[in-house]
Amino acid sequence: MSMAKPSIVVRAENHPVVPDLSRDRSHFREGVSSSSRRRDLVFVVNPRGANGRTGQEWNRLIPFLRSRLESDCNICESLTSGPYHAMDVTREAIREGADAVIAVGGDGTLHGVVNGFFWAGKPVTNHNKEASRTTALGLIPLGTGSDFARTLGWNNNPHEAVERIGKGLRSPVDVGVINGESGEPHYFINVADLHLSAKAGYYASTYKRFGKLCYVFGALQAFMGHHNQNLKIKINDGEWKKYSQVTAICIGNAKYFGGGMKITPNADPSNGKFEVVILQDFKWYDFVLKLHKLYNGTHLTVKNVHSRSVHSIEVEEVSGNGNIFVQSDGEHLGFLPRKFSILPGAIEIIC
Repeated sequence: MSMAKPSIVVRAENHPVVPDLSRDRSHFREGVSSSSRRRDLVFVVNPRGANGRTGQEWNRLIPFLRSRLESDCNICESLTSGPYHAMDVTREAIREGADAVIAVGGDGTLHGVVNGFFWAGKPVTNHNKEASRTTALGLIPLGTGSDFARTLGWNNNPHEAVERIGKGLRSPVDVGVINGESGEPHYFINVADLHLSAKAGYYASTYKRFGKLCYVFGALQAFMGHHNQNLKIKINDGEWKKYSQVTAICIGNAKYFGGGMKITPNADPSNGKFEVVILQDFKWYDFVLKLHKLYNGTHLTVKNVHSRSVHSIEVEEVSGNGNIFVQSDGEHLGFLPRKFSILPGAIEIIC
């Protein structure tokens, strides 16, 4: 009896092409009777994450991962080469019936994999309509930021993550969906945000070489020329309401963003609701004086900070200048208007 090949390396070209994982399916299915009991795991790795540290840590982790998982699992490694590659790999893996797609890296890699679970506004499905299980989401936190892992109480110990994957326990997790005036829906699993914080995230991406200090540098640059804005907000498809002098809005499916800032402290990614935190009329010195509260999650008691649980929130500018930044999971998405809605239990995560 031929044994399954333990590791397949899929390396893409420098453009977002969907890799043909089906050509490796013979490796997944070798072994006849034993193959039906083996789990197909696809590891999506951004080797350039955290200034190359993700790739280095992944290479150090591979021997342990193989020793722990190869007896029960078929391992496929995909090294991403561009911003859309993680999505493409994930979609193809789901269609081919992988047991799980595991994001290896920070929140950016996780964001790409989560978006790969959807296509044209619908969940991606296995080509085998009789499959008994859906593809699960896994996570090995490596990289500059691992904010979603913090909400789950996980540290950045990759060996513990491999142990979780080996056990294969699953739990449903909510996903946020963002719709604009045109274009495809966009999905997020952690935190989406608007205006100053989103602008800071946009600039922070240009300072990744400084590690977690990138968030500090991004915030400093965002403050330059910043103006609070009047916004129109609709909660749960209700009536429009004007909010004056908005500094930032954070829509949390989970608790943390920006490298450990507990911005939406009451968010729970399994309760079917967002926590929305609105900051109004903040000045630059307010952030300096209250930064510790933002990090430890006690800022909800501060004047001009409002929080509530919602199923959906829609935001538009009053002025119509088109300069209010939007981001989700640290990824720049453009500008308002946008609608944010929750998809309860949309994905199963390996926990």
